[in-house]
Amino acid sequence: MGKYFGTDGFRGEANVNLTYEHAIKIGRFLGWYYGSRIDKKAKIVIGKDTRRSSYMFEYALCTGLMASGADAYIMHVTTTPSVAYITRVDDFDCGIMISASHNPFYDNGIKLLNGNGEKMDEETILKVEDYIDGTLEIPLATRNVGRTVDYAAGRNRYIGYLISMSKYSFKNVKVGLDVANGAAWSIAKSVFDALGAKTYVMNDEPDGYNINTDCGSTHIEHLQKFVVEKGLDVGFAYDGDADRCLCVDEKGNVVTGDHILYIYGLYMKERGKLLNNKVVTTVMSNFGLYKALDKVGIDYEKTKVGDKYVYENMVKYGHRIGGEQSGHIIFTKYATTGDGILTSLKLMEVMLAKEQKMSKLAAPVVFYPQVLKNVRVKSKPDAQNDPDVQAAVQKVAEDLGDNGRILVRESGTEPVIRVMVEAGSNEICEKYVDSVIDVIRAKGHMEV
Repeated sequence: MGKYFGTDGFRGEANVNLTYEHAIKIGRFLGWYYGSRIDKKAKIVIGKDTRRSSYMFEYALCTGLMASGADAYIMHVTTTPSVAYITRVDDFDCGIMISASHNPFYDNGIKLLNGNGEKMDEETILKVEDYIDGTLEIPLATRNVGRTVDYAAGRNRYIGYLISMSKYSFKNVKVGLDVANGAAWSIAKSVFDALGAKTYVMNDEPDGYNINTDCGSTHIEHLQKFVVEKGLDVGFAYDGDADRCLCVDEKGNVVTGDHILYIYGLYMKERGKLLNNKVVTTVMSNFGLYKALDKVGIDYEKTKVGDKYVYENMVKYGHRIGGEQSGHIIFTKYATTGDGILTSLKLMEVMLAKEQKMSKLAAPVVFYPQVLKNVRVKSKPDAQNDPDVQAAVQKVAEDLGDNGRILVRESGTEPVIRVMVEAGSNEICEKYVDSVIDVIRAKGHMEV
């Protein structure tokens, strides 16, 4: 990863480690870079979530873009996947989304998308970072300064696209939506209403400070209660920028990203649409998902954690569905990123096509108890590569056999090794996790 940009854009606390000056520079670079490549005015589209600071970053990006001679098209408050969609279909040179996804309101982020609506390539990001660090000079536009264009129409086009995705009327289906006081608040209800659902919405009064606060997919318990109290058929919860979705069945149980991969993967297989007969997961998917997929004869890939890696795998091998337990689900036929509202429409489709309740669709995926412990170590590679530690991990894997799994991985951000076991009971998990940690301690790898 770069110095400023991680797997999900440039993130930080607004005006602490991600400032309006950074945004101006990102705009300056992109306006010049795309303008010089195509030898005409660059066209760049911008969306934002409901955070107070998103307005500041939007104006700062526009200032930078215009100063470099580019035209900035503003979609206003909208979701990450809508920016990806409009970038692709309306031939923009690139797209920018201002959001820190599921983080609290005082954080923000700037995500860059290429002309296909995919996450920006590493090479271009490193050039942006060089410019931020002052190792690159860029001319100002003089007689050909850019302008801003109101592009709310793009958001409406995206709403139309989502509505067109559904083969079924949602008439008489009672649906709960928790829009997290975030980007989905102006879009999700419009889509479900247009398709005929009886829509019940919560957390749809954003004030710039309440995005993700005790609501949305990271606080699903509120939607669980709401669905049961109102007697709804199903509920969907999004995060701040609506690129992920979790579901609640009619009994109030959570339907995670793993369940969604199973439900839709099986539906695709049954209709002969599951290319390569594979679902793409990350190593953090629950063992219960793999058991359920085995039972119906569906294969799977396991990538590193991060929707970026899931998408890369899908594109490389031509897989059609993939995602994470957190509800980032990617349908490559329809989108280049996780799209929470699209995911909820797809789940509605399975419910209506099979005429089954959500609880029945999700039932085959039975989650195994999981214990995960973080061990602070002096050196991650030394601890991971120690033959005795590897032997201890191998022994656990053999003991568990087909009844569980062990995963040992390094944290990407701190001096920590994560030891995780999934098995039939918490006691078994604890026992096996501790057996590996004991070896790490005995070999002197732990930080005292």
